[in-house]
Amino acid sequence: MAQSNSIPETGFLRLKQILGPKGPIPVSKSTWWVGVKSGRYPQPIKLGRRITAWRAEDIRKLIENGAP
Repeated sequence: MAQSNSIPETGFLRLKQILGPKGPIPVSKSTWWVGVKSGRYPQPIKLGRRITAWRAEDIRKLIENGAP
């Protein structure tokens, strides 16, 4: 798994920046969304009608706490 160093300090990340193989969290989209629904993964922020993102701080914290 990639280090949280590749995640910016602040800002927003899209799903393709979070999930593997390029992202730091090696889970599938379906697993991610099940985890979001169950509370295992952070809740997204709607930036627009068709734009969903996550706070970089939340993803950083998730990685530091041993995600997935």
